[in-house]
Amino acid sequence: MLELFSNVTNITWQQVVMWVIGGCLIYLAIKKDMEPTLLLPMGFGAILVNLPLSGAVTQIYDGTEEVGVIDVLFGAGIANELFPLLLFVGIGAMIDFEPLLSNPKLMIFGAAAQFGIFFTFSLASLLGFDVKDAVSIGIIGAADGPTSIFVANYMHSKYIGAIMVAAYSYMALVPLVQPPVIKLLTTKKERLIRMPYHQRKISKRTKILFPIIITMITGIVSPRSVALIGFLMFGNLIRECGVLNSLSETAQKVLSNLVTLFLGITIATKMQAEYFLTLNTLLIIGLGLVAFIFDTAGGVLVAKIINLFLPKEKKLNPMIGAAGISAFPMSARVVHKMGLKEDPENFLLMHSVGVNVSGQIASVIAGGLLLNMLG
Repeated sequence: MLELFSNVTNITWQQVVMWVIGGCLIYLAIKKDMEPTLLLPMGFGAILVNLPLSGAVTQIYDGTEEVGVIDVLFGAGIANELFPLLLFVGIGAMIDFEPLLSNPKLMIFGAAAQFGIFFTFSLASLLGFDVKDAVSIGIIGAADGPTSIFVANYMHSKYIGAIMVAAYSYMALVPLVQPPVIKLLTTKKERLIRMPYHQRKISKRTKILFPIIITMITGIVSPRSVALIGFLMFGNLIRECGVLNSLSETAQKVLSNLVTLFLGITIATKMQAEYFLTLNTLLIIGLGLVAFIFDTAGGVLVAKIINLFLPKEKKLNPMIGAAGISAFPMSARVVHKMGLKEDPENFLLMHSVGVNVSGQIASVIAGGLLLNMLG
């Protein structure tokens, strides 16, 4: 009996704290329905890897190293960026770029909403983080989990666990984080601005050429982001080509859900107490919030500046600028709901979706630019 329970003495208070954190993530996934396909495996994984002498991660037993299955998955799926790239295929298959193609000017807001990435990168550097860690922290502002993983792993950041938790937690918290920032930066009159949507017929040829051309242009401007943008646009090409409908459905549902599950439980290897419970982890989570706030603010403020030069009948509702973060489609829905709350007949969904998908492209390009400059 003593040998059976001997491992109890190896439990540390840090591991107990991680059990609580894992339990909170599971609670948010089940009770609050916040990104359950990711937060649930991440929460369970946090408990799994913080059991004393857990066989799920690499341990030394009697002087011999025994490789844990989660570390094997990390090496096979995250260390080589495979999981994030496969997930991008599924995301690309979900995205309909028609609202953006109907009004290409919306790309401006997708670009503007990446301001938080560069601001937070600069702030993290000033706070003493290594440049490569600062880049990885700044990219949390992309509001794009796969991009955050890709950049943090490429930069060999030692804070990848904290960055992952921050990135996906704030993605889930978009409905709570964005509205106060939007209201602070806009007036009631601005939020009431109506924007009629004039749908244009987008040809199938245009929809097919769009992902190909975007990949080529991005590859020339930001070659380090070719893998990310290429897999995203490949998924969209599967959707739009019209001859791979079954594969498109598989990518949207089976592939994306399966990869997300593996991603969540695998990233838990970086949530072991000795890596995760540090002052820097709290600082990274705080910087992630700063990145989200400034991304939202960047899009809104650019819309307000553009309005200074537009006639009254063509003014933009500045709330749509906030959808420029790439948390698709959560941010677009937030803006649409805020518009309806102010005016039940003000439908901003298609405009905000167009901005939202442009943010998906812009965040990948922003990540690639940082890799080009500092990788």
